[in-house]
Amino acid sequence: VQLQASGGGMVQPGDSLRLSCEASSRTLAQYHMGWLRQAPGKEREFVAAVRRDGGYTYYADSVKGRFTISRDSAKRTVYLQMNSLKSEDTAVYYCATTRVVISSIRDAKMYSTWGQGTQVTVSS
Repeated sequence: VQLQASGGGMVQPGDSLRLSCEASSRTLAQYHMGWLRQAPGKEREFVAAVRRDGGYTYYADSVKGRFTISRDSAKRTVYLQMNSLKSEDTAVYYCATTRVVISSIRDAKMYSTWGQGTQVTVSS
């Protein structure tokens, strides 16, 4: 599976962005999908994930209530709707796949195939 992330940009605090991640293969349905991010000088961290059947979503505490992850299996695409953006959301955002057990879905190290990343900058 190859992943292509897009939708990043520079916005002001309080603005919204929607990231997209398109997969090259229909086998995407076999994977849980996640969005992770890495800020300068920091480790890559988990942001959000959606179970492979789309039936459940998981979020980091720092984005809960502001971000929404979803997947469209027909389009082989996963989305991350980001509202009420803050300066601390500034990072390169990556989409990635995992087959890990649900109890480990928030562990960034458990993700395998990664997209190329898209930069999100939140600044006034």
